[in-house]
Amino acid sequence: MLRASSILLLASALPLAAAGQAAPTTVARPRAAAVVTGRLTDAATGEPLPGANVVFPDLKQGTATDADGRFSFANLPRGRFTVQITSLGYNTISQLVDTGNGQPLDFKLTPAATEIGQVVVTGVSQATELRRSPVPTTVVDRTRLNQTSATNVIDAIAHTPGISQITTGAAISKPVVRGLGYNRVVTLNNGARQEGQQWGDEHGIELDEFSIDRAEIIKGPGSLLYGSDAMAGVINFLSPDPIAEGRITGQATANYQTNNRQQGYSLMNAGNINGLNWLVRGTRKVAGDYRNRYDGRVFNSGFNEWDANGYVGLNKSWGYSHLTFSSFNQNVGLIEGGRDSLTGRFLRDVAVGGQVESAVVGDNGSGYTLQVPRQRINHLRFGVDNSFIIGQKGGRLAMQVNYQQNLRREFGNALAPDTPDLYFQLRTVDYALRYFLPEMSGWNLAVGTSGLHQQNRNLGAEFLIPAYNLSEGGVFGVLKKSFGGLDLSGGLRYDVRRIRAQSLYLDADEQPVPAGTAGAETKFPGFTSNFNNYSGSLGAAYNLSDRLTVKANISRGFRAPNIAELGSNGVHEGTIRYEVGQPGLKAETSLQLDAGVSYSSEHVRFSVDAFENSIDGYIFSRRVLNAAGQDSLVSTGPDIGLFNYVQGWARLLGGEATLDFHPHPLDWLHFENSFSMVRARQLGVSEDQQFLPFIPADRLQSELRGNFRRQGKRLTNTYVRFQLEQTFAQNRYFAAFDTETATPAYTLFNAGAGTDVADSKGRTLFSVFVTANNLFDVAYQSHLSRLKYADVNYTTGRRGVFNMGRTVSVKVVVPLAFK
Repeated sequence: MLRASSILLLASALPLAAAGQAAPTTVARPRAAAVVTGRLTDAATGEPLPGANVVFPDLKQGTATDADGRFSFANLPRGRFTVQITSLGYNTISQLVDTGNGQPLDFKLTPAATEIGQVVVTGVSQATELRRSPVPTTVVDRTRLNQTSATNVIDAIAHTPGISQITTGAAISKPVVRGLGYNRVVTLNNGARQEGQQWGDEHGIELDEFSIDRAEIIKGPGSLLYGSDAMAGVINFLSPDPIAEGRITGQATANYQTNNRQQGYSLMNAGNINGLNWLVRGTRKVAGDYRNRYDGRVFNSGFNEWDANGYVGLNKSWGYSHLTFSSFNQNVGLIEGGRDSLTGRFLRDVAVGGQVESAVVGDNGSGYTLQVPRQRINHLRFGVDNSFIIGQKGGRLAMQVNYQQNLRREFGNALAPDTPDLYFQLRTVDYALRYFLPEMSGWNLAVGTSGLHQQNRNLGAEFLIPAYNLSEGGVFGVLKKSFGGLDLSGGLRYDVRRIRAQSLYLDADEQPVPAGTAGAETKFPGFTSNFNNYSGSLGAAYNLSDRLTVKANISRGFRAPNIAELGSNGVHEGTIRYEVGQPGLKAETSLQLDAGVSYSSEHVRFSVDAFENSIDGYIFSRRVLNAAGQDSLVSTGPDIGLFNYVQGWARLLGGEATLDFHPHPLDWLHFENSFSMVRARQLGVSEDQQFLPFIPADRLQSELRGNFRRQGKRLTNTYVRFQLEQTFAQNRYFAAFDTETATPAYTLFNAGAGTDVADSKGRTLFSVFVTANNLFDVAYQSHLSRLKYADVNYTTGRRGVFNMGRTVSVKVVVPLAFK
């Protein structure tokens, strides 16, 4: 199956090779290119706006205005497409334009005190103005990412209202959207699914943090476009847009963080010559053990990685065809948290005379060496991203095909530290084919199919999940219609998923043997599960005025159980537990209602988004107790807790509220506030089981920011910010079977400052960003930290390992211009 899909991958790459000679005749006959010109000016003064970005998101073509505010495109497809115009300090403009009418475009931009503008998102089907989408969506742009101190890509967006993260140390984070995580959230890499053992709590997202230009977060069922696993939402990580024709640029980035001595270096080169586009990036990150006030240096919490990614392709009047690639290679220590009962220091396994013994960890304050247990992850991805223009009115056929290989090795034996115990080899071919019909009288229709074929094999000496083959596919249709200020959208999708787990039998030495071998233990019985279901969405956004918008959406999603929930049987090192799956689990189905209102004026912005989500068959893990009501321990060397998977009926309520002030005449001053909450219950159960596990606590964030833009000076775009982050106590926890405990409240103070440094001609030489997180070095545990349940430190009486203490981050970004 995977071999046939690989042939499909190669076949889909043929247009890329042929495109250098002519437009693909199988898609559209040769067509004349559209020439589009225009000018941008300040609406108040009439002055030209140089350096503004003009981008056609669906065509992946962009340029910048010259000194007179003029721009031009010489090789655009003909049709009606959305253009997005952004300039620092001005409201963003997004507008549907006819590229073939030959008329110059004239845009007048108005100053933006609120910095919100008409943001365009692409993850909801095609380029759509954010305020016109009824689906709750948030965009985290490059400016915000640069001003944020993070240890991984999920950490960089986890302070967005409604977004949290399940963590296992500094390197490993899993996204949580409105209380739902694991593989209920689909992660996209430039619109294509990222597949890398999402079922694992301690399995991070294999993406280069420095490669991300912006993140689009869909909060709510995204199953309509992306199938099962998108029941909670979708996070689309996007690379920078292609640069202007005739330019070759680059960028060098360096980052240092004091707490864990984290170093990051990234170098990028991009160009566009006669429609030949490319972007290539290389990244190196290394971090030592982090520290906090209670634990000191947390043993084996360091990590390191080498990354490479980019694309090469053509942008022509017939569309575009890009070959994409990425290679993510990470080594990460796994924190066990055992302590010496006399000194309280961390313990480590050492080899002594052919035996494994525990030894007290000495001072590890300056090294980057990783010890066992640790993980090595290698994620390789190749794909094609094509978009072909159909007909003279601008219909568009988009096709993505990707091959991914994820190798995940866990090393846990001090006697053989370089021999993997667990070794997963996951190979995936995913595809998406979408046809966007030409826009007619405000109607937009998109139809398509997407799916994947997946194969996972166990290559190690230990086994947690069975080897399996998975196939899924679905068809969908999405329809949008605009009636002046009213935008309606909806769609339907039907999916089929089949997962076949292989049986495994072990002898007395725990070596695989054929079925029927005398005395063999059944590790995995083998099973085949089939799931099919439909999803749908219907919503409306109504602009009562240019400032006031109301939205509502109802959506149905579903999620098939993952392989760990169905078939696991073994020790999960990173989560410090023994897990047992249930092959009879049914698919989860959800019905979610969303409603929101937003108001944006020159000096104030206010929004409220609320949701109710009812999930039938909600799957979660819980601790198993013995007949005496005590923990069921499995002897695997040190005893470890036993967990299994169960289902229930869940209801989640909550939402986010934001309130931002920009008082006149102090337009440089910004006071931004947000509040997020989730209430999650299991219905029809006893009181101690009523709350769901791993639900984020309420969170209030307030930021006072000063932006000092002085264009043409040596220091430009200077900012200073102070932030308070209040996380409230989480007393609504899954208390049954001693699965969870309450988590106290904590308050963190953060600060930051930065500026662009320009030469005498106003050209940016470099940008510097300084961020201080947890200024007062508060010792705290997040309710969503896996390390909260590590061993007790008997010298202090505190259980688990605490989160990172105070850290200062310094980031320098240097733009490079070659042509």
